[in-house]
Amino acid sequence: MSRRPVARRAKQVPLRSHWIVLTVLLVCLSSMLLLNGYTHHMFGAEPDGAVKSAGSAASVPEAIRTGGPVVDAVPDRPRSVAPKARTIALTFDDGPDPVWTPKILDLLKQQQVRATFFVVGTEVAAHPDLTRRIVAEGHQIGVHTFTHANLSTAAGWRRSLELRQSQLILAGATGMSTPLLRPPYSSEPDALTDADWTAIEAARRDGYLTVLSTQDSEDWRRPGTTKIIANSMPRGTAGQVLLMHDAGGDRTETVAALAKLIPTLKARGFTFATVSDAVGLPQPVHKASLLERARGLAAIGAIRISDGALTLLTWFLYAAGALSVLRAITTVIAARRHARQRDWSWGDPVTEPVSVIVPAYNESAGIEATVRSLVASDHPIEVVVVDDGSTDGTADIVEAMRIQGVRVIRQPNAGKPVALNTGLRAAHFDLVVMVDGDTVFQPETIRMLVQPFADPSVGAVSGNAKVGNRRGLLGRWQHIEYVIGFNLDRRLFDLAECMPTVPGAIGGFRRTALERIGGLSDVTLAEDTDLTMALCRDGWHVVYEERAIAWTEAPASLGALWRQRYRWCYGTLQAMWKHRGALVQRGQAGKLGRRGLTYLMLFQVLLPLLAPVVDIFALYGLLFLDPLRVGLVWLGFLALQFGMGLYAFRLDGERAGPLWTLPLQQFVYRQLMYLVVIQSVVTALAGSRLRWQRMERYGSLTARPGTEGFP
Repeated sequence: MSRRPVARRAKQVPLRSHWIVLTVLLVCLSSMLLLNGYTHHMFGAEPDGAVKSAGSAASVPEAIRTGGPVVDAVPDRPRSVAPKARTIALTFDDGPDPVWTPKILDLLKQQQVRATFFVVGTEVAAHPDLTRRIVAEGHQIGVHTFTHANLSTAAGWRRSLELRQSQLILAGATGMSTPLLRPPYSSEPDALTDADWTAIEAARRDGYLTVLSTQDSEDWRRPGTTKIIANSMPRGTAGQVLLMHDAGGDRTETVAALAKLIPTLKARGFTFATVSDAVGLPQPVHKASLLERARGLAAIGAIRISDGALTLLTWFLYAAGALSVLRAITTVIAARRHARQRDWSWGDPVTEPVSVIVPAYNESAGIEATVRSLVASDHPIEVVVVDDGSTDGTADIVEAMRIQGVRVIRQPNAGKPVALNTGLRAAHFDLVVMVDGDTVFQPETIRMLVQPFADPSVGAVSGNAKVGNRRGLLGRWQHIEYVIGFNLDRRLFDLAECMPTVPGAIGGFRRTALERIGGLSDVTLAEDTDLTMALCRDGWHVVYEERAIAWTEAPASLGALWRQRYRWCYGTLQAMWKHRGALVQRGQAGKLGRRGLTYLMLFQVLLPLLAPVVDIFALYGLLFLDPLRVGLVWLGFLALQFGMGLYAFRLDGERAGPLWTLPLQQFVYRQLMYLVVIQSVVTALAGSRLRWQRMERYGSLTARPGTEGFP
């Protein structure tokens, strides 16, 4: 039942700003994850020499193929230059590395040798201090792309991105800019292919000189120190650009080989120089502009933030996984223990008559089916329909039925809690059942519902609400949620003696208990949860009777479902805050606080808030990780839910057929539910008030229980 807004609930705060903020946060998070995925999972992990160029070389100019290793691919007049005789340009690729680069720098300093380091942008961002040390100690620096990408096979947009980002990162880390480029997986000039030349020409248009090599130490193979030295010895007296590595794995052999190679070559009359000095070029490395440095620092900061965001999300994912598994284990164990108590007897059968209160506001679609199912009860009852200012003739429909024992009370619209209090004052009996105007009972429902009142400590009883209109996909999804989520949870709450909610669709109450707490309150939107918590805090036991079955009409559209669940969730948060004092109380109130409220906070607030992390990581994994592993993890989560579903459906005596829609539920329904929680939490934190929202009725439960067409 719903109500029109009244004056003291009229304060409204627009919620569009909340969604704008959430959207901005989502865009920022997506951008950070894309950046993290690109920098860490698009990295070319193969060693330079392990990838050999293949293909035609028809477009490579002869002068380049037979020329020197430093290439200036000027359009129409490309040229190259070779090192001077007896000059060795040591070049190190793939760094900086926090372990091996310092060792190599120490060795070069000891030998008073200057070298050229072709650095990878992501490694520079990770180790800017080490990159600054390279420059400070007089070594030359060049770029080796941003993620060690193969420029010969990369798309044009990626080639441009790789060079631009590596240059920015270098500027941010060192304040320097360099035109020297060594393409990953390149080797000597005579090995160039058409694809390689296309990439070199594109780099030249961006202002880069390409530095190839004339000799490969093949240290990436880790062939042993002796072999590396042999591979590095120059051919005759010609100058060489020697390819080595200061990163990419264990470089113990490289360091050991250098310690012997440099003194040996010096003894043979060779000198060591940077690439530009070796070929006689003016110093190409220059200071970056202030703007470039600022943009570079921002890029480094963005990479670090993305790394931090991923680390945080990883912990959130672990938390979500742990909570999901914990909830599954807890509820299944509790449900199993609860099922063993089915033969439990509350005492002598309860046969005293019951007052059934039906609050109704514009319930013309289903009120007749509700009333007829109630009067078909096999337990003595009176029915009090409280019409809360309906405008669709709800009261007229009930009066026209002219059924003995059914009374209609009309009142101006004041809301569901007020209507229930009106019905409570008009009730003749001590036991009271409250039922929504869209709900249908079975003949034995009321009799089953009141049996726990044989125990004088029981103040309220929750019945077993089931979805009646479950034929469509949305109805099946809600049916699954009712069985797995709501009813499985109620078994746990019953066992732990901390029932937080007796649903408005079906609830039994001891009238004296209601009067002792002052009746129903309208300070929250979830009056049923507020009422149940108040009874627990007053010392009453609230139990669950699974045999008392009620069929309720669920929303038939996503919009209606959103409005209903938004009201439920926001109202539950209000009730939790109102009754937070139960956390420090003793007795029945303490059980509600430390067990019930804790459970609600962990599994109905925190877990849904963490649920988006699972979806975000799934997309991240599909883009950047192994899709097979991601699929297996997702199937693991699905299997966990499916197992819970099978068990819950068996306990509830339901056919397992609707569970085939469970995989589809993960792509629409689950997202809707956690967005509801997010919206509710944001609304609560912002201090906004949510108005009462009318539930759209369809009149789908028109058949009598047990007749054809009824679930």
